[in-house]
Amino acid sequence: MLPSIRVACPYCGEPLELRVDVSAGAQRYVEDCAVCCRPVVVQAEADEAGGAHVRVRREDEA
Repeated sequence: MLPSIRVACPYCGEPLELRVDVSAGAQRYVEDCAVCCRPVVVQAEADEAGGAHVRVRREDEA
């Protein structure tokens, strides 16, 4: 089972629980917030300890 990571939606601030697998390298994908239904861009990569480092942002951010 993949580890879950809690982050806040960059639009409404509600907590999102993400399951992230960084074993295949860095990932970038879009997942809709379950509360406000807006698209959240998720960027995930492995850190030095082998854990997941996750960054979320609004789709309209550069």
